[in-house]
Amino acid sequence: MRSAPTGRQLRLGAELRKLRERAGLTSTQAAQLLGIKQNQVSNMEAGRHGVSPDRLRTIACRYDCSNKALVEGLVAMTPDRKRGWWEEYRELLPNALLDLAELEHHAQSLRAANTARIPGLLQTHDYAREIFRQAVIELSPPEIEHRLSFRIKRQAILYREDNPVPYEAIIHEAALRMEVGGSSVARQQLQHILDMSERGHITLRSITFSVGAYPGSGQSIYYAHGPVPQLDTVYLDQSHGPAFLDTEAQLQKYRTLFERVGAVALGPEKTRNLIHGVMREL
Repeated sequence: MRSAPTGRQLRLGAELRKLRERAGLTSTQAAQLLGIKQNQVSNMEAGRHGVSPDRLRTIACRYDCSNKALVEGLVAMTPDRKRGWWEEYRELLPNALLDLAELEHHAQSLRAANTARIPGLLQTHDYAREIFRQAVIELSPPEIEHRLSFRIKRQAILYREDNPVPYEAIIHEAALRMEVGGSSVARQQLQHILDMSERGHITLRSITFSVGAYPGSGQSIYYAHGPVPQLDTVYLDQSHGPAFLDTEAQLQKYRTLFERVGAVALGPEKTRNLIHGVMREL
């Protein structure tokens, strides 16, 4: 029995609950159908009890779920005996950050839209350090170092030799022009994102000041694609704490939002030209 399920374990449990509810079953009825106790159903749906691939397929069959792609996507979320690298930071950093790293590790692709800063996966060491130094709630030097090393390790998904995660970043001109850490750090940061944009799996786009107001301009959005659309996740980094969104209505809202943001963004080549122009002004 798990006392503190991870975000991925909680999501799997929530998806099992959705399957049961779509089948029109109460937890008691589901337990009878599966030949287990009602509290076992509740514990699986709360992420407190693991589910094997065979058990999950049995559950999907008993719940009359005919979406094979969804079932196999859920099977892929069943417990992995290997501990992810992020577990090294448990007790050192907030659990939400560990859940974010796990989400990124398993994502099929990632999309980010940022207004005021460069997305975390594209930040340089010096840029990220300055961001952490400016945190609203002051961080101790050790915590800054933990967060810094954690952020750099997260970026490894973009450097994998086998199957690097496809990544698209839409960055507002305001973030490109903000001299975080001074002009030297800012210039190095811009050069870094230019270099990263040359990688085949990374797409870099920008929104210029001339666009004016646009949908979603007041927030940073991070969208992780799962193996099927139902298993996508939206991550919002808010001042009062991060939020993971995964209801059907929420996912559709942010898919539409990304489409509208993308419609006003420059293409990759014009974005690189803009960045070169900003660098010349530093």
